[in-house]
Amino acid sequence: MKATAMSHDVIAVYPGTFDPITLGHEDVVRRATQLFSHVIVAVAAGHHKKTMFNLEERMQMVREAVSIYPHVQVESFHGLLRDFVVERGGKAMVRGLRAVTDFDYEFQLAGMNRTLMPEVETVFLTPSDRYQFISSTFVREIATLDGEIDKFVSPSVRTRLLQKVQANRGS
Repeated sequence: MKATAMSHDVIAVYPGTFDPITLGHEDVVRRATQLFSHVIVAVAAGHHKKTMFNLEERMQMVREAVSIYPHVQVESFHGLLRDFVVERGGKAMVRGLRAVTDFDYEFQLAGMNRTLMPEVETVFLTPSDRYQFISSTFVREIATLDGEIDKFVSPSVRTRLLQKVQANRGS
């Protein structure tokens, strides 16, 4: 069997709600940049979820978090992820896996995406051991209950999250 050379111009899309972006998400972006020439972090409008941060706030946090990577861009998307990926010429979709519990859902999603986009491969990346247990949901809950979140998010995200928690208490 003849091996083919990997293209150096592969566009990968890393979709998510990023409400907020965590150090685990950032680690997956870092890992993706080592594999793909161009990575698009696709921030979902989140029509199916009630988010703490609005789309523009989430976009700004993601932009700040990935600004050190020159070949990473941040875009938002509405509607089907399939349409977004195809319009951008994506050939890979990056999905983060933290634990076995993520795998069942992600495996089903990958199968559905393969049906919708047979030309796009799903690539599962695991974050570093120290980030595998972090989820945006846990981080929001810990912040809401006045817990320490420094080990889970970057300083700029921490500041925004604590401001949002305070504002929500005032309303």
